[in-house]
Amino acid sequence: MNPNTPLTTVRPASGANGSMLVRAGLYARVSTLNGQDPELQLRELREYALRRGWQVVGEYVDTGISGAKDSRPELNRLMADAHKRRLDVVCLWRFDRFARSTSHLLRALETFGALGVEFCSLSEQLDTSTPAGKMVFTVLGAVAELERSLIAERVRAGLRNARAKGKRLGRPPVEVSESEVRALLESGLSLETIGKRLGVSAATVCRRVNAT
Repeated sequence: MNPNTPLTTVRPASGANGSMLVRAGLYARVSTLNGQDPELQLRELREYALRRGWQVVGEYVDTGISGAKDSRPELNRLMADAHKRRLDVVCLWRFDRFARSTSHLLRALETFGALGVEFCSLSEQLDTSTPAGKMVFTVLGAVAELERSLIAERVRAGLRNARAKGKRLGRPPVEVSESEVRALLESGLSLETIGKRLGVSAATVCRRVNAT
């Protein structure tokens, strides 16, 4: 990634001396505390931010947390700050430090795009503020859309196969005793309360009563 490439779409902030500043949030993560030091990631991120002339306004570090988890304390704080428009760019060392899957990464990138927050990853040399970065983002989006389409088609094929074999789809029907419904109605309970007690909807209770 060329450190001299200017940010073209980042929303700048004004510094104390009137200069335009880009507010950067740096994210790092290590899975274990045994021999892994997030400072290795942060050092490179700080150096890159310095070369780009960004103002680092926050460092978000999750330690001892698996990347398989969508919810992480510092990642959640970073996303909250992005929603509050406190960041102009989010920078990280590598994709797998941030996202657990391609779909997770794409959802985050779509969120950042909607908020006007740029995204860069040093190892993959992705910077969504550059034309090349936008192209890579478009390709990743197409791959994720293909993945979703394939999953949906597999689900539909499974349902068609189940129907062809005569299998009943959906939840099994709940047997509702007419005598029990009558007894509950006579005790003064509403249809909604009876439904909650029997584990069915009020409409089901009503149909059972009307059918008798």
